[in-house]
Amino acid sequence: MSNANERVTVETLQAFAEAWNRHDAEALMSFMTDDCVFEASAGPEVYGTRYTGPEAVRAGYVEVWTAFPDAHWANARHFVQGERGVSEWTFTGTRADGTRVEVNGCDLFTFRNGKIALKNSYRKNRPPLEPQRS
Repeated sequence: MSNANERVTVETLQAFAEAWNRHDAEALMSFMTDDCVFEASAGPEVYGTRYTGPEAVRAGYVEVWTAFPDAHWANARHFVQGERGVSEWTFTGTRADGTRVEVNGCDLFTFRNGKIALKNSYRKNRPPLEPQRS
């Protein structure tokens, strides 16, 4: 799909964001390099939780949707500069206990050969919103 002459564009990052909102792990992985890394916004280490390699990265992506079955990233804005890029967004989701999360965040990307080699995710830390009432 890609070669050394291809470059990631704003349109690429928009398509990646749309795959997140579809909860489409296969589509997401098609944007990633064979040695990809995902650094989640939360975890025990200074970099959050690090997932290395396609199987681990895919599992890390699925964990997000498992924790927040209605996860959605709105208001996506992107920029690309050479082999680096940024996506900004507003994340909303509901946990299993009914508490809602709404926070701004961003992904810092490193690209290689037209694909994403590193997705480093950050989001604001905010107390959960009250559970939704039925």
